[in-house]
Amino acid sequence: MADAVALPEASDDLNRIERLAVRLARVANETAMGHRYQDKFLRGFTYSLVRACLGQRSLFEGLDDIIALNPDRGVVFATNHRSFFDQFAVLLGLYLTGTPWCRTIRFPVRSNFFYERPLGLVLNHAIAAGVMYPPIFRQAERASFNKDALDRIIKMLAEPGVVIGLHPEGTRGKGPDPYEMLPAQPGIGQIALNSKAIIIPVFMQGLSNDFLGDVRDNYKPGIRRQRPIIVMMGKPVDYAHLASQKPRPALYKKCADLVRDKILELAPRERELRAQCVAGEIFDDDPRWIVNRPHNALYAGVRAG
Repeated sequence: MADAVALPEASDDLNRIERLAVRLARVANETAMGHRYQDKFLRGFTYSLVRACLGQRSLFEGLDDIIALNPDRGVVFATNHRSFFDQFAVLLGLYLTGTPWCRTIRFPVRSNFFYERPLGLVLNHAIAAGVMYPPIFRQAERASFNKDALDRIIKMLAEPGVVIGLHPEGTRGKGPDPYEMLPAQPGIGQIALNSKAIIIPVFMQGLSNDFLGDVRDNYKPGIRRQRPIIVMMGKPVDYAHLASQKPRPALYKKCADLVRDKILELAPRERELRAQCVAGEIFDDDPRWIVNRPHNALYAGVRAG
């Protein structure tokens, strides 16, 4: 436990709130006691909350292929980034269907809210048991923390059953066109090439940054015809031709661009499904609506190991 929660030597650069936030998150994410508590909390409270807030509107395509995976290493869900809540839609799909190989989930985040503000610290643990981890700091003088975060992510992905949710863009796209993405940052390429993780591209559309508005929409009649949340899960990205080369910064960027391209390849199909929803061609009993899938109680509790 001591090694898991130890901070880099540069931790003196952190203020009291940041130091507390990092230590609590490391206990939650990197100790056996933390794992047991976090898994039970996520599968009980967080999953139930997300389903109540988003489930009626959420339509998934490609989820059955994800459930059928039998990964021998960690899996990265690489998603476009338009909302603060994108990754929780992924959590909803994995937990509701009882995806048998999914044992641990981590959502690395930029530090400016969840690790630098007291409210963010509270929300991370009160809503998600600290799953928004590890933090990525913006300040150049904290580069040692970001290197440490990447090293931890790469180490996590060596373990089967670990899921990491990442945004190749690094920050939210705020432009008027939700079908555009910002340039990919090399971090996801560095993680992929050094961990050899399975990378699943995900394109989603329909969530906003108005949490209360999204919750209200979830209970409006006909909302599936008006503003569905559509989550497209693609086939694993084939980056073997890059993984066989010596890792270097230019290759990291090339790999990140490849992942971004694979995410954008899912956008036309999302447009097609959205048009079908609006036209009433996808009926309310369609199994792709996530709430129509029976929850697999076998995986609802705490997992051994």
